[in-house]
Amino acid sequence: MLAYPADMAQSRAKKPGRVEETSAGGLIVDRSGGMLRAALIGRLDRRGTMKWSLPKGHIEPGETPEQAAEREIREETGIEGRVLTPLGTIDFWFMLQAQRVHKTVHHFLLEAQGGALSDADSEVDEVSWVPLDQVVDRLAFEDERRLMDRLPELLPWSGVAGHQGADGPGPA
Repeated sequence: MLAYPADMAQSRAKKPGRVEETSAGGLIVDRSGGMLRAALIGRLDRRGTMKWSLPKGHIEPGETPEQAAEREIREETGIEGRVLTPLGTIDFWFMLQAQRVHKTVHHFLLEAQGGALSDADSEVDEVSWVPLDQVVDRLAFEDERRLMDRLPELLPWSGVAGHQGADGPGPA
């Protein structure tokens, strides 16, 4: 058996724990007007900059990812929606209160069914309808922008072109 000096044993004891989190949300599209648009949420970062993203949140016990996506989008945007198809899954790591968090987010494409745009959710600073062809430019996070590469395939009637990110064109 190996013996460790006291300071080495303490550093091993302070190793952050690992937490698994699973969320769901997505892109909710309204096609009731003349122009396709999507509801995005905005949150102020620590520097006071608005960061726009897709609405999402934790999956509650007993919920499917699809049910959670519909609920979270309704809670964060005020818009009722129906899941059309999966959009993609993102997973990433971050630190929260000395714990390593591995988060998996299931994103879906939803069609707006009703409701009224609202930023009443305490986790959201602003909510906005954004023309569908401007969503990629508004999203703050590259992993969410990459999800938009699938829109021409999923919504061929939308007229939305593929995302041309820093890594070049999206998949054909």
